[in-house]
Amino acid sequence: MRFIQTVQIVCLMLLISACASRGGIADTPPASSEHSVDSYQIGIDDIVQVSVWRNPELGITVPVRPDGKISVPLIGDVAAGGRTPAEVAKDIQTRLAVFVRDPQVAVILTDLRSHEYLSRVRVTGAVRQPISIPYRQGMTVLDAVLAAGGVTEFAAPAKSDLYRKSGDSTRSYAVRLDHILEDGDLSTNFKVAPGDVITVPERTL
Repeated sequence: MRFIQTVQIVCLMLLISACASRGGIADTPPASSEHSVDSYQIGIDDIVQVSVWRNPELGITVPVRPDGKISVPLIGDVAAGGRTPAEVAKDIQTRLAVFVRDPQVAVILTDLRSHEYLSRVRVTGAVRQPISIPYRQGMTVLDAVLAAGGVTEFAAPAKSDLYRKSGDSTRSYAVRLDHILEDGDLSTNFKVAPGDVITVPERTL
């Protein structure tokens, strides 16, 4: 019995080691990153939606002007360029408090135009059409791969990876694209972030 337990422990350690060597099949990208919409710095031509709870007449959806500002009812121009949606919302909320009792403000990015190139998601390798597509909130690995026409007959989907830049380094996350496409197992169907690169290698003969 003791021998069997020892063998089980060794097998478990080998499995963990194998996962780690591929970046870890169980290794999951962080839910939020420096590229997330929450930390995105608004730029010129981005479309922002300002909503004020219980005051729909104060809501607007406008592009950011070349001077980096937007015009909000009652308070006039508000600096938006180079700031996050949360920072702009807090500024509007503070200034609206002069006119509205306890205003609750939300600022939502509806179209990322200024950083559109940096915000793209790219799919490369053994897919039918390697592509670079605009990031959309909620987009997953499967969404991006399907936009690329799916994998080719020469693909090794089990060895796919998601690459994400974090600061000065780039991390890789193993994607079991074979499980996603063939078995409906979505455990590695990660949500992508702006700037992500998904690679599907060709199988070795």
